[in-house]
Amino acid sequence: MSFTIEYMKEVSKIAESIDTSKIEEMIDSLVEVRNSGGRLFILGVGGSAGNASHAVNDFRKLAGIESYAPTDNVSELTARANDEGFETIFVGYLSVSKLSARDCVLILSVGGGDLDKGVSTNLCSAIDYAKLKGAKVMGIVGREGGHTHKFANHCLVIPPINSAAVTPHSEAFQAIVWHLMVSHPKIKTNATKW
Repeated sequence: MSFTIEYMKEVSKIAESIDTSKIEEMIDSLVEVRNSGGRLFILGVGGSAGNASHAVNDFRKLAGIESYAPTDNVSELTARANDEGFETIFVGYLSVSKLSARDCVLILSVGGGDLDKGVSTNLCSAIDYAKLKGAKVMGIVGREGGHTHKFANHCLVIPPINSAAVTPHSEAFQAIVWHLMVSHPKIKTNATKW
């Protein structure tokens, strides 16, 4: 069987296996955030940072939720990394933003962060800070056991159908899930152009 056919079969299997109840929980939580005047901070690194930027656009434009991706401000991001260390880039941003219990932090990540392995520790620090401030934490990740999976209020794990393709499937399904969310009748406030 060709790689292309196998990959697309994996996509289909993931779509059929995804825990839609977790998505519904996140949608209800986002409705609460919007209704309370809270904000959504979407955090990701690597490819997930690009997804965070795109998702911010959709949550703002289509769902009417005040949303931000700290990685969109490359000057602040790199100044914080240079002066304070990469581990605290998101905590510094959230602190200046006066993160509160009305707000939500959405983590987009493959592994979800792991302090013991020293992977995406900036996400781990942000999760811990958000919990300290009473903010909701949600995640869309590709693996169980990471910091996001352990400590988020709501966490959707993209089913790891093929261990060799966890990263591309996780990052692709982040987009599918947030597009589902902003299209959901409970959240959607504005129509798309097409």
